[in-house]
Amino acid sequence: MKNPFSARKRKASRPGRLLAFDAWIDSSLYEAGFRARERWENVTIFFRRFKVTGWRRGIVELSSEAFTMGTAGSIVMLALAMPAFEETARDWRSQGEYAVTFLDRYGNEIGQRGIIQRDSVPVDEMPDHVIKAVLATEDRRFFEHFGIDVIGLARAMSQNVRANSVVQGGSTLTQQLAKNLFLTNERSMERKIKEAFLALWLEANLSKKEILQLYLDRAYMGGGTFGITAAADFYFDKHIKDVTLAEAAMLAGLFKAPGNYAPHINLPAARGRANVVLNNLVDSRMMSEGEVLAARLRPATSVDRANMESPDYFLDWAFEEVKKHAPRNGPHALVARTTIDLDMQRAAEESLEFHLRQHGSEYRVTEGAIVLIEDNGAVRAMVGGRDYGRSQFNRATRALRQTGSSFKTYVYAAAMEHGFKPDSVISDAPINWGGWSPQNYARKFSGRMSLTEALVRSINTVPVRLAHDHLTTTPIRDIAMAMGVESEISTHKTMVLGTSSLTVMDQATAYNTLAAGGVAGTRHGISQMLTHAGDVVYDFGRDAPPPVPALSPEALASLNSILVQIPEWGTARRAALEGIRSAGKTGTTQAYRDAWYVGFTGNYTAAVWMGNDDFSTTNNMTGGSLPAMTWQRLMTYAHQNVELKPIPGIENPFVDEKLVAEAATSAAGAQTETAEQQERPALLSNRTTRLLVNMSDAFRQAPVVRLPDTPETLSAL
Repeated sequence: MKNPFSARKRKASRPGRLLAFDAWIDSSLYEAGFRARERWENVTIFFRRFKVTGWRRGIVELSSEAFTMGTAGSIVMLALAMPAFEETARDWRSQGEYAVTFLDRYGNEIGQRGIIQRDSVPVDEMPDHVIKAVLATEDRRFFEHFGIDVIGLARAMSQNVRANSVVQGGSTLTQQLAKNLFLTNERSMERKIKEAFLALWLEANLSKKEILQLYLDRAYMGGGTFGITAAADFYFDKHIKDVTLAEAAMLAGLFKAPGNYAPHINLPAARGRANVVLNNLVDSRMMSEGEVLAARLRPATSVDRANMESPDYFLDWAFEEVKKHAPRNGPHALVARTTIDLDMQRAAEESLEFHLRQHGSEYRVTEGAIVLIEDNGAVRAMVGGRDYGRSQFNRATRALRQTGSSFKTYVYAAAMEHGFKPDSVISDAPINWGGWSPQNYARKFSGRMSLTEALVRSINTVPVRLAHDHLTTTPIRDIAMAMGVESEISTHKTMVLGTSSLTVMDQATAYNTLAAGGVAGTRHGISQMLTHAGDVVYDFGRDAPPPVPALSPEALASLNSILVQIPEWGTARRAALEGIRSAGKTGTTQAYRDAWYVGFTGNYTAAVWMGNDDFSTTNNMTGGSLPAMTWQRLMTYAHQNVELKPIPGIENPFVDEKLVAEAATSAAGAQTETAEQQERPALLSNRTTRLLVNMSDAFRQAPVVRLPDTPETLSAL
C-alpha cells in the first residue's frame, strides 16, 4: 500500500530548494559587499599614508587644478590648431618651381615672379653684415627661441605700455615667414592664432637655416620684387654678395613696410629706416659703433627706377595662371606674354584712387577693386587694392564679398532662358517664402509691373517671386556658373537678393558673357608662354578649351535690352557714358558693407567693388554712387579712339537721347522714390517695420483731442 503523504512530501521539496537558492544568493551578495567594504577600507588606510597637510596640501591642490586646467587648455589649443595645420597640407613650397618673366600685351617686360633658383643665394654664402642686419632688426633671438619668443614678446609689451602705443612688435622671424607662406595680412585674432601654431610647425619641421633661407627668399621687398637677392639687384643693380653695409641696412629696413621705405619711391624715408637698422646692430652688440660709422656717413643710394611700372596684383594672379596652364614636365623658366594694357591699368588705378581720395572719408570707405575685360575675354587691367606695398591681398581675385542686387542679373538671365520676356508682367506684392518676407527699400509695393521696370528699379519682391513661383534657386546657380562664376554659390532662398559671396573677377567674367554674345570661357590673362629660346609651350588660341554658349540669343537680347536702361533712368545714372550706350547693374549689401557696379559696352566689361577690409559699414554708400562714378571715369578713358561695337541684342552703340527721354518720362509716373534710394538695402527688420507702420496708422486714426479754451490751456499752448 502506497504512503498517501509521499507525493505531498515530494511536492513540498521544490519550494524548499528555491528558498535555499535565494538564501544562497543573499548570503553571497552580503559576503561580497562585506569583503568589498573591507578592501576599500584597507585601500583608504593605505592611501592615508600619502595624505599631506599644511602648506604641502596647498601645493598639491594647486598642482591638481593646474593639471586639470592644463588638460582642458590642451584640448582647446588642439581645436584651435587644427585649422592652422590644414594650411600645411597644400604644396607650400611650389612658389619656387617656376621662374617667370612677364610681358604686357605689346611685349614690354613688366615684372617677374617665382624664385629663380640660380639666384637664390644660400645663407652661408651671403655677407655676414647682411645676415646680421636682418636678425638685429627682425629677430635678435632667432637662434634661441622655438618659434615664439616669450622674452621678446614680454619686452615688446612692456615698451608698448610705456609708450601708450604700438612701438615694438613681438612677432618672430618664424611667425613672419608663416604669415608670408600660408596666411594673409588680415588683422584678426584668428590669423594671429594660426600664425603662432604655424610658427611652431615650421620650427618642428625645418632647421633654423632653412627658415632663414625661406624668409630671405620669399618676403616681399617692394617694387614687385620678392626675396633679398632680387631686391639687391632691383635697388642697387648688384648681386647680394656685393652689397655694402649701408645697402644691407637699407634692404633689412624693407621687411617691415616695403611700401613706405622703398628707396626708389622715398629715399629719405629709406635712409632713415636704414639708420634705425644700424642702431639695432649696435644695440644688439652684433657690431660696434665704429664698424657702422662709415655706413652712417655714406648712406646707400638706389638706382633710378622711377619709370618702371609693375602691376603687382595682376602679376600675382597671372603667376597662378601660368602654374595652372603650363605643360606638366615642361620647362619652368618661362616668358609669359600677358593681356594687360598698362594704359588701361593706370586709368583703373587712377579712377579708384581719385574717387577714394575725393569721397572716401565722406562715405567711410577705404578699399576697392576693379577688373577690366575686353569683349574677347582678355583681362586688360586689375586693381586688387589701393597699395600693394601695404597689403598684397588681392581683393579682385581672392576677396569674397556679398553681391547685393548685382546678383539679380543672374536671376533674370535664368528667367529669360525659361521663356520670360522683358514685358512679362509679375506682381510686386508681399510674398512669404518659408517665413522669409523680403521688402522693397521704401516698404511699399507697386502692384503688377513688367520685368523691365522691376530690374531697372531694382525691386526685390519680383526676382524672389520668379525664383519661388517659377524657377527655384538651382537653375539660377547653374546659369551663374555657366556664365563664368567660379566661387561656390549657395542655393538658399536668400541668394536671389545677393547673399552669396563672389569675387570681383567672378562678376567681371560673368557679365562679360553678356558683352561677348552669350559665350563663356574666353577670359584669360596669359596669351602665350615661351621658353627663353623662343619655343611656344602654350598659346591661348591654340590650347585653351573652346568657348561654350551660356545663354541663348533670345535670352541674351531680352536681358541686355533691360540692362541698357539701368544707366539711362535706373539706379546707375552716374555710370552713364556720354554718347555711348552701356549696360550694367548696381549692388548694395545689407548695412552698406559692400557696394558694386558691374557694367559693359560692346567693347569692354568692368566690375567695381568698394568697401572695407574689416567688413565695417560705410556711410550709406550704394552701388549707384561711388562704384558707378569710378566705373564711368575708367570706361570713358577706355573708349577713347576705339571703334564702338554694339552691345549684343542692341543695334545702336550710341545713345539715342530721344528714346532715353521717353523711357525716363514714362517711368516717372511709376517711380515714387529716387533710383538710388531704391537700391539701398533695408536697415530695419520686418517686425520692427510692421510695428512702426501700425503705430503710424494708429496715430492717423486716433480721434482729435480738443482742449477747453481756458486761460491755463492757452498759456500752455
